[in-house]
Amino acid sequence: MGTFLVDYQNQEEAPDEGPVMSSQEVRRIRKSSKGAGNLQVVEFILGNELFAIDLFDTREVINYTEITPLPNTPSFIKGIIDLRGIITTIIDLKEMMNITKEAEGKKKSRIIVLDANVSAKMIGVLVDDVLAVSTYNENDIDKDTHASRNSDRDILGIIRKKVRSGDREKSDLIIWLDIKMMVQKVESDL
Repeated sequence: MGTFLVDYQNQEEAPDEGPVMSSQEVRRIRKSSKGAGNLQVVEFILGNELFAIDLFDTREVINYTEITPLPNTPSFIKGIIDLRGIITTIIDLKEMMNITKEAEGKKKSRIIVLDANVSAKMIGVLVDDVLAVSTYNENDIDKDTHASRNSDRDILGIIRKKVRSGDREKSDLIIWLDIKMMVQKVESDL
C-alpha cells in the first residue's frame, strides 16, 4: 500500500506523488482492517530517523502549504492553515521532539492531519516526508521495552521493518509514537 496524499488546494494528483486518497478512502481502509490483529501505521521521516503513528489517528496527508504564524506560542507551534474552511493548527513534530538533524537527500515536507479522536481541535503535524502506510503483525513490534506509559518519551514501541538490500535481508527500526499522548500534553498551548 502506498502513501495517501491530498493536495487540498488542487484536489488532483500531484506529479510523482502516487495516488491521492481522500479522508473517505482512509475511513474505508480503516474499516476493512479493523480487528485483523495487525497494526497499520503511517511511516514518516524526522531528521534521519523513521517514525510511525497509528493509521487510525490520522485523517489525511497534505502537501506542505504556507503556514500563518501565531504570536506568543511555543516554538513547536508553527501556526495555522485554512484546510478547506477549517482552521488547523500545525505542530512541527521535529521541533517538539528536539530533533536537530536535518533530513538527508530530497525533502518533501508534508502535514499529517490528525483524526478527531486525537483532539477536539483540528491539528496537523509537520514532518520531513511521509513514506507509506504499512501493516505489521505483532511479531514485528517490540511493545514492552520502550513503552511510554511511565515515561515522557511517548513511544508505544519499536517496529522492525524487514528490508531487502540486494540478496540480504535487514531490519530497519521504526519508532512508533503515541501521538494522542503527545498532543494531550500540549493541548493547553493549542
